[in-house]
Amino acid sequence: MRERRETLKNPEHASRTFRLRAALAAIVVVLLSATLVGRLVYLQVVQHQTYVTRSENNRVRVEPLPPTRGLIYDRNGKLLAENRPTFNLTLVRERVDDLDATLELLVDLLDLPEAEVEEFRERSRQRQRPYQPALLMTDLTEIQVAKLALNRHRLPGVEVQTQLLRYYPDSEIMSHALGYVGRINAEELKQLDPGNYAGTHFIGKTGVEYFYEDQLHGRAGLRKVETNARGRVLRELGHTDPTPGADLTLTIDKDMQQLAYQLLDGRRGAIVAIAPQSGEIIAMASVPGFDTNQFVTGIDVKSYRDLQEDIDLPLFNRATRGSYPAGSTIKPFMSISGLREGVITPDTVIFDPGYYQLPNDDRRYRNWLRWGHGRVNLERALAVSNNTYFYSLAHEMGIDRIHDDLLDFGFGTRVAADVAGQGDGLLPSRDWKRARFNQAWYPGETLSVGIGQGYLQITPLQLAAATATLANRGHWVRPRLAKEIGDNPVPVNLPDTPPDIEIGNDAYWDSVFSGMQKVLSGVEGTARRTGAGLKYHMAGKSGTAQVFSLGQNEKYNAAELRERLRDHALFMAFAPVEDPQIAIAVIVENAGGGSTHAAGLARAMADAWILDHNSGRPVDDDSAAAGDDLAARREDD
Repeated sequence: MRERRETLKNPEHASRTFRLRAALAAIVVVLLSATLVGRLVYLQVVQHQTYVTRSENNRVRVEPLPPTRGLIYDRNGKLLAENRPTFNLTLVRERVDDLDATLELLVDLLDLPEAEVEEFRERSRQRQRPYQPALLMTDLTEIQVAKLALNRHRLPGVEVQTQLLRYYPDSEIMSHALGYVGRINAEELKQLDPGNYAGTHFIGKTGVEYFYEDQLHGRAGLRKVETNARGRVLRELGHTDPTPGADLTLTIDKDMQQLAYQLLDGRRGAIVAIAPQSGEIIAMASVPGFDTNQFVTGIDVKSYRDLQEDIDLPLFNRATRGSYPAGSTIKPFMSISGLREGVITPDTVIFDPGYYQLPNDDRRYRNWLRWGHGRVNLERALAVSNNTYFYSLAHEMGIDRIHDDLLDFGFGTRVAADVAGQGDGLLPSRDWKRARFNQAWYPGETLSVGIGQGYLQITPLQLAAATATLANRGHWVRPRLAKEIGDNPVPVNLPDTPPDIEIGNDAYWDSVFSGMQKVLSGVEGTARRTGAGLKYHMAGKSGTAQVFSLGQNEKYNAAELRERLRDHALFMAFAPVEDPQIAIAVIVENAGGGSTHAAGLARAMADAWILDHNSGRPVDDDSAAAGDDLAARREDD
């Protein structure tokens, strides 16, 4: 047995096996060593620059430098929108260890109300790219800044930055014209240039701020900074300066804008004033207004709800979007249309028994003076605001020609070159009614349009623009708000300006102007009391627009109606007639007769511009007081 076991053992075989295993192990070790050496060579030599860059990026980062937003001035260099330094709270999500815990700590330190907590959390997600700071809160108080500084070691990724914040010194009176900037929302983030808006947290939302966003914003710069392991900036390594936005000079006169706002005296309405020869909008007031500064930093829920639910609609821009029946202010344009089409001449006379009847129709379309004005020609029809004359004119013209001629004056269109959010109003036609109601157009509806009622709806801006075109004897100059962008003047003759209105006989303009002058200076003029003591020649037309329709035999009695069912007061005017310097449109909602409650406001605006402005005297409260005194005098239209 012992011999058998010794026979089975083979030393030579065992030696060979050992040597083979040792060789294989050596080969494996060599291969692994070669692989390791090769990898080291690859990393240290081939990929040297790549990993140096990555290492540098862990220590050095590029931060955007937002540009300074351009300032906004009125035509005389008075500041309307400025930038004020403020403390803002930002957060970089990638540098935060525990986002939820950090946000909870911030809510506690800042003592935020419960209603704002969810929006605060939502802002932490609003950014364009990784490592870009998200704006959590603006306009921090000194106490809030101090609390954050004391707890800085507990807030990695959180920074308090000093930035410029938009501020409007005259926010309420300029609210609808200027508009405002606000925080960039998630939808806007998708549409903006991520490079140019990196580091920018605000964007123009409405008005001039919105329309001229590209010019006011500027171009972003950048800076290269060294940071520590927690992301705190240690030093700046280099930077490229941002390009500030262009300053914007508006055509608006701050004093005239303030006067318009004061004249309305809290009553719902609008006043628009335009320089006819240049198209410059001198004033564009809508009352009531609102404090636009609330929207810059983010308006709280309660305040915003109060604005939305306010029955007077302070957020609604009546000057550009309010649609109202034109009332008798449409009659000068109907006159030009009738003369242009050859339907009437300045000498055309009708007899007014106090009503008008269509052929084969028993209904009487009444004049405002129940017993009529007797024999009436064009000038007298304008001076006394005779409805019967314009019923007859509208019937002879027909709705097709009325539509086309009023369209030439800009009704039914967006007339201004650079006013954001303009309304179209409504210029009715056969095609419009067929598309809207699937009904035919009736002759009685044409009569209503002829006196500015029925389906016809205009905006105060449209009425002012049409009045300016009328003052220019048909020459169109598109209204605009921008006078200069940076150092570059905005041209008067814009490429998309409508063609001039050709009338054939220049004397026709004189006839219409004469009738409009008699509105203010004639013995029968509906606004003769407002025109008393004028030191220049002024042409105007009052209007009283019905809010609801009366039956044929019903009589209007304002005292029996709720305030919001009473007639709107309108007035349009331009002056001086020989060399028009201002065209004005006024509407006061539910105020009553236009001669009583709107004409005095237009007179005060014209006095301030022609007498005070041209003499170099400041526009002051005396003009507003004069307007109030004139408007307080009772006179029916």
